[in-house]
Amino acid sequence: MSTVDIVLAGARGHGRWHLDNIRRLQDKGIVRLAGICELTPLSAAEIPDGLGSPEQSADFGALLDSTGARIAVICTPIPTHTDLALTAANRGVDVLLEKPPAPSYAEFRRMADGIATAGVACQIGFQSLGSHAVPAIREMIAEGAVGEIVGIGGAGAWARPESYYRRAPWAGKRRLNGIDVIDGVLTNPLAHAVATGLALNGSPRAEDVTGVELELLRANDIESDDTSCVRVSTAQGRQVTVAATLCAEHPDEPYVLIHGTSGRITFWYKQDRVLLQRADHGPEEYQYGRTDLLENLVDHLTDGDDLLVTPDATGAFMKVVEAIRLAPDPAPLPAGAWQLLPDEERRVVPGIDALVAAAADTLALYSELGAGWAPPKEVST
Repeated sequence: MSTVDIVLAGARGHGRWHLDNIRRLQDKGIVRLAGICELTPLSAAEIPDGLGSPEQSADFGALLDSTGARIAVICTPIPTHTDLALTAANRGVDVLLEKPPAPSYAEFRRMADGIATAGVACQIGFQSLGSHAVPAIREMIAEGAVGEIVGIGGAGAWARPESYYRRAPWAGKRRLNGIDVIDGVLTNPLAHAVATGLALNGSPRAEDVTGVELELLRANDIESDDTSCVRVSTAQGRQVTVAATLCAEHPDEPYVLIHGTSGRITFWYKQDRVLLQRADHGPEEYQYGRTDLLENLVDHLTDGDDLLVTPDATGAFMKVVEAIRLAPDPAPLPAGAWQLLPDEERRVVPGIDALVAAAADTLALYSELGAGWAPPKEVST
C-alpha cells in the first residue's frame, strides 16, 4: 500500500489534534504530512516530532499543487469551509472537512454539490459517527431491545471560560463582517450531540427534517448562543430534542438518549460507552472502539471502503444550523440567571445541569420545563 500525502489547512487550535492524529497515522506508514496551510507558518516547535519538515504556505491551492497531496484536511474558521473544500475538489483532492461543514444551508449545498460534480470523496468530521457504538445501537433498535423508539434526547453540559470567546475573531459570533459564522453551542462545540441524535433516529438527511423548534440564549457577552435547546420533528414521526450549555455548574460527559416503549439506551459518544436499560433485565453496559475518520477516508481512497460521514449524511444537521441562522439573535439571560466564577473566569447558570438532563429525559424544551428565563420558542418548518 502506498503512503497517502496529506495537506492540513488550519494547524493551530483544534488543528493541533489533527496534527497529532496525522502523526499517529504517519507512524503506521499510512499517510505522510506533505504540507501545512496557515497564514503564519508554524515554528519547528509547533510541529510534533516525527512529522519532519512539511512544506508550508498560506496559499492553499498552490500548496496542493506543489505537494501533489491526495487528501486535504480542513480545520479552518467555519466561513472558509466551502471555498477551501471546493479548492481541493477542483484539483481532484479528497477532503476531510471539520464540523460544522458550513455556516448556512446554501453554503453547504454549494460545497456538497461541488464535491459531487468534481467526483471526489468528502468526509465530514463528526468523529462520534465513527464510533462502533453507532451500528451496535442500531442493531439493538432493530432487534427491539427497548421496544418501539418514541424519541431521542441529547444532553451536553460543558463549561468554557470567557477567554474561549476571545480565542479567534469569529468565536461566539453569528456573523463577522457581514459573513455568516453561526458559532453557537448547538452548531459547534456540542454539534455532535445534534448530529448523533439525528443519525440514531434514522433521520440524517435534509429531507428527514420537517420542523425545528429553538430556544437560543446566552449568559456570556457574545452574539451567539451558549445555553440552548432544539427539538427537531422528523419524517420518521419521532422527535429529537437536544439541550446544551457551555455554562454548566458541574461539567460532565455529553450523551444521547434513545427512548423506547420498554427501555432506553444511553450513549456517551465521546467515550464510546453505551448503557442498555430494559424491562425485566438488569442494566447492561458496553464499551466500543472507534474508526478514525481520516483513516476511514484513506481506506476509502486506497481500498474502496465506504465513507462513514458523507455530506448528505449531515444534511439534517445543516437544516438545524439553517434554522439557528434564521432565528432571532439569542436572548441574553437576565443578570440574576447567571453567576461569574472569578477563580475560573467563567459564567455559570444555576440549575442548568438539571434542566439539560431533564430536556433529554422528557424531550421538552427549557420553557416547558419551567425555566422562567426561557423565551417563547422559535419554530421553523
